[in-house]
Amino acid sequence: MISFTSNRPLNDIARRCVRDDLTQLRLKYNPFYRNIENQKASHIWVDGREMIMLSNNDYLGLSEHPKVVQAGRDALRTWGSSSTGSRFANGSRSYHFELEEKLADFLGVEACLVSIAGYISCMAAVASFAERGDLILVDRNVHSSLWSGITLSGARVERFGHNNPADLQDILTSESHKTPKMLVIEGIYSMEGHLAKLPELLAVTSDHNCFIVIDDAHGFGVLGPEGRGSVAHFGATDQVDIIAGSMSKSLSSTGGYICGSRSLIEYLKSHSKQTIFSAALSPCQAACAQAALEVMQDEPEHRERLWMNTKRYHGLMKELGLDTWGSESPAVPIVLGSMERVYRFWKYLYEKGIFTVISIPPAVPPSKELVRTAISASHTGEDLDRIADAMAQAVKRV
Repeated sequence: MISFTSNRPLNDIARRCVRDDLTQLRLKYNPFYRNIENQKASHIWVDGREMIMLSNNDYLGLSEHPKVVQAGRDALRTWGSSSTGSRFANGSRSYHFELEEKLADFLGVEACLVSIAGYISCMAAVASFAERGDLILVDRNVHSSLWSGITLSGARVERFGHNNPADLQDILTSESHKTPKMLVIEGIYSMEGHLAKLPELLAVTSDHNCFIVIDDAHGFGVLGPEGRGSVAHFGATDQVDIIAGSMSKSLSSTGGYICGSRSLIEYLKSHSKQTIFSAALSPCQAACAQAALEVMQDEPEHRERLWMNTKRYHGLMKELGLDTWGSESPAVPIVLGSMERVYRFWKYLYEKGIFTVISIPPAVPPSKELVRTAISASHTGEDLDRIADAMAQAVKRV
């Protein structure tokens, strides 16, 4: 290995990076960027030690499903490893169009555009449609990807209280109907586990010239008929303009998608810089996502097991008196209210072989510091027993 030493004096930006408090804190406590050496279903190996993964977004546990794995292998043999270009230029392939058609049909919309990442798709779902002079109405707890799109758009922004239709109504009373507006929300809020109050929010915005964008990364595969997501769960597909999300959750792959009417998706193809200047989704990942979509529909037992595990886990949290922020989904935060308590709780679980993730400000509001957990269909009864035992002991230690 080549060693590297620079005698170049630090400039101001480099010096700021070296002295950054957040980075120094992360390096001191080392809760992130853990080296996972192997994985099998809900079990992982870190430092040669087997652990239960309790913060995985593979909700349906399909990442090792034989049909999904075989689809990836077949695509790799047929197409090679990469599309070697952007969709706009030389990177569009038949497997992209096939996946888009199947996703659009599944969600009950006219068209779809897939991209290299969920973050890219959610950013583009806002930045490509909103522009200077528009007003974006956004739930203050939405994901960073949506905030990135909002910032790029140049539109005016009004934040409303999390999942608070009344607050949104108050904002709209002072806004002109003529102003083009965009509502930006999530179907399931991944940090809190909350379902969007979609019917109420749609009712509030129905007479206000409003374009509706929903990030349903954590609702897809989890809610709605056959897992069609939060919009279908509420029967509101015809009231929403854009549904965006990630294929790294229930579809057990990587990449992102944006779905809507054909005219909106064609506009997106012309104006989404995130798509135009990004490499296209790889053959392997597109094939894995499509196979997972087919398994979702053919084998409903995976979603049934997910909700069975979720209900048991919620019951455990209630028995232990833990604050789960009112979670209604497989994304279950454990709110502990201080960085010290969160770190101690996380560390004890880690020592007991339970892998979780810490979330602290600015990712969550002050006093909402939490340990982030997520349930999967791949968790077994034995896994949940071990989790219950470790949680009970952690509660006593913190």
